[in-house]
Amino acid sequence: MKASSAAWLFVAPALLAIAVFFVVPVLAALLMSATDFDIYGLADLGNVRFIGLDNYLHLLQRPLFWRALFNTLFFVLVGVPLSIAVSLAAALLLNSPLARLKGLYRTALFVPVVTTLAAVAVVWRFLLHTRYGLLNFGLSSLGLSPVDWLGDPRWAMPAIVLLTVWKNFGYNMIILLAGLQAIPAEQYEAARLEGAGPGTLFLHITLPALGPMLLMVSILTMAAHFQLFAEPYVMTQGGPAERTVTVLYLMYEDGFKWWSLGSGSAVAFILFVFMFGFTVLQTKVGRRWGTA
Repeated sequence: MKASSAAWLFVAPALLAIAVFFVVPVLAALLMSATDFDIYGLADLGNVRFIGLDNYLHLLQRPLFWRALFNTLFFVLVGVPLSIAVSLAAALLLNSPLARLKGLYRTALFVPVVTTLAAVAVVWRFLLHTRYGLLNFGLSSLGLSPVDWLGDPRWAMPAIVLLTVWKNFGYNMIILLAGLQAIPAEQYEAARLEGAGPGTLFLHITLPALGPMLLMVSILTMAAHFQLFAEPYVMTQGGPAERTVTVLYLMYEDGFKWWSLGSGSAVAFILFVFMFGFTVLQTKVGRRWGTA
């Protein structure tokens, strides 16, 4: 048997799994997005009609879609940089030679990542409660008025961002911490001998060395925030005043609440286009700055 034939034989099971569980469903969803597939289509495929791009054109005329897109972009443009900044700060603190009990803190900061969202949501709903929440208790101690975090349209989106950053930053922290520990100590020692201070070391050694990992972390975090669904679903159900409706939440409501599967599939592919565009943009910026 030739080497190439043996290689294809070994990868065939993985390729078959990818085709069955990824390629085929994606193609089926793309075809579904060009139809009026709904609950009547589930009962009888004869009720399904091919309507071309009508689902996409209808979405572009829905104010709720534009609200969901704006909300999603807000979560991405605010949540992603904040999450990366918090992750990098935590990684730098844990990597410091002055830090003690590193294993304990590393585990404690990573625990939210593996904690179930339902349990997290219950705790955070109590923390953000208008009358009994710990956060508002702290504000009252400072002489400030309590904030209706989940009921006020001005504060609901920042509250969701705060939750997502706390819930997920530990994953990025572990990746960046591994990158920091891989930087040779000799580089820092040589720079200190030349008179470099902490700021110079960070800008000219730490950041360039972490460039590829920062790019990867930014892409993963961006993808996660574009697919934000569970947090607003559990915490606010898309409210108040539709301020926390995301594109994925809209897809869920169209496809599984109202059984408009054709429209829900169209929402999914529009979301894919935005995610793909942002990923390409991040990759190009990373290559321009020498991080990819």
